[in-house]
Amino acid sequence: MRAERASKPETVAIVVVTYNRADLLARMLEGLAALERRPDAVIVVDNASTDHTPEVLATAQETAALAGLEVLRPAENLGGAGGFHHGVREAYARGFDRIWLMDDDVVPSPECLTVLLAQDEDCLMAVREDTAGHLVEKAATRFDLRNPLAIRPKTGMVETEYGERARMPERVELENVAFEGFMVRRAVVDAIGLPDPSYFIFYDDVDYALRARRAGFRIWAVRDAVLVRQLSFDQQHDLSGWKGYFMYRNLFVVHLRYGENALVRGKPWLIAAAVVLLSPLRGGRAEAANVIRAMRDARGMRFVPTGSVD
Repeated sequence: MRAERASKPETVAIVVVTYNRADLLARMLEGLAALERRPDAVIVVDNASTDHTPEVLATAQETAALAGLEVLRPAENLGGAGGFHHGVREAYARGFDRIWLMDDDVVPSPECLTVLLAQDEDCLMAVREDTAGHLVEKAATRFDLRNPLAIRPKTGMVETEYGERARMPERVELENVAFEGFMVRRAVVDAIGLPDPSYFIFYDDVDYALRARRAGFRIWAVRDAVLVRQLSFDQQHDLSGWKGYFMYRNLFVVHLRYGENALVRGKPWLIAAAVVLLSPLRGGRAEAANVIRAMRDARGMRFVPTGSVD
């Protein structure tokens, strides 16, 4: 198989999911058009945007600045998870050798795709910097689902371990990823199936990485494959609002599905109880209601999806 790949260049499709961030998307598409190694297809899943995203995409298609640009527009917002499920399914069905997943708020450096395709690995991650050139790669180098005392399972990440991209080795092994520059070969989809759309937002990328690693794949961050993130990571989500519900629910699902012992799998109940008990002091009734609902719904998602791509 490796000899066959060496004699025949691999094809690659980029899958982008977007929703109501037209200006970010426009800059991102410009970055894709400037890649020195052009992708064979760019599949944009527009999650029923209500801003001028359709106009941005139509202009990009009319000017043909980005060859192979195709738009999938579901009738409703499927969330990031549903969008990636939809886009990866399409790319896989069309037979591309590699699938590169991206949000609409990152811009690749011109050589990014060239550098990634030079790596003969099944799972790769580009490295994110901010617009000032600072390393902001938060993919986990350690994701602990064994220790029940680990409040957050992510106990190490690229940014905190290295500080600067120049200090990284050429490749760093990861234990989870973000769908902002994650590339997989179709063999990965063969083995583990598609991203799980039931997450809607948050943790769908973590889930996919955990499934890949469970199937025996190793994941590598590639130092010289750079993505520039247009937004900062300092946005705070309201845990008493709708995003808070998904953050709690999906964190609980990851523990229930992949916790390596009974204590870790029981941690969601402890977290939920603590949030409810502390709700008079922080979060209030809305957060308490969110976490109770999240715990209930997470139990219904506790089984790992099959490897089917249907």
